[in-house]
Amino acid sequence: MSAEFGDRTGKQGRISQWLRGRRPKEAAGDDGREALLLAAAEAGLPLAPAAHPVSGYRCSCDRVGCPTPGRHPLSFAWHTQSTTDRAQIERWARHQPQANFITATGTTHDVLDVPLEAGREALERLLAAGVQVGPVAESDDGRMLFFTLTRGTPEVEDEWWPCELDCHPETMDEHPGLRWHCRGSYVLVPPARLPGDDGQAMHWFRGLEHPLPDPLTLLEPLTDACAKYAGEDQATETWPTRH
Repeated sequence: MSAEFGDRTGKQGRISQWLRGRRPKEAAGDDGREALLLAAAEAGLPLAPAAHPVSGYRCSCDRVGCPTPGRHPLSFAWHTQSTTDRAQIERWARHQPQANFITATGTTHDVLDVPLEAGREALERLLAAGVQVGPVAESDDGRMLFFTLTRGTPEVEDEWWPCELDCHPETMDEHPGLRWHCRGSYVLVPPARLPGDDGQAMHWFRGLEHPLPDPLTLLEPLTDACAKYAGEDQATETWPTRH
């Protein structure tokens, strides 16, 4: 399996490889954070700044007892604020050096978000079968995120179809298995720091140089793997249906 973008050492040579020819000085000074964010934007992922964890499980926002420390956007207008504009992302990254970033889904891309062990098994199966797999992020708290094309922008709005796997920030707990982030949702984008004092983070497992695939080509292996790791006797049929 490819491990581009998975090396978190911050060494200059690896960063240069990630950026596919960018000058090394662009990645210097922040362990490659800004360069990786710009690479994500250049790959078409719209970004917006997010909160960051502080002092264990506390959040940098001013909400007492924040339920999602370091995992939510700074602005309620995150969907319209999200952008791929290089200059804006550079300003955010430099003026907010500790901020995590989110990417809004359902416009240019979706994310299929699964438990880590299920994701690893499905990824091995997909690659062995020669199926195109795009960028994949891995979270140290036990999730794997598959970035795909979106189904959220049909040419005719009446052709939009909801799916029982659709997940939004406020319904995350209702989807312990596969979560389909599409319209109205977002995910953290690497590099991101996670809550806790043990240095957990999110990083790229497969890099952004891989084209975004059709999500339906990944769905069956992912649902099968999730069913297996959920302890089910057999995979249940969870293919999306039109309404």
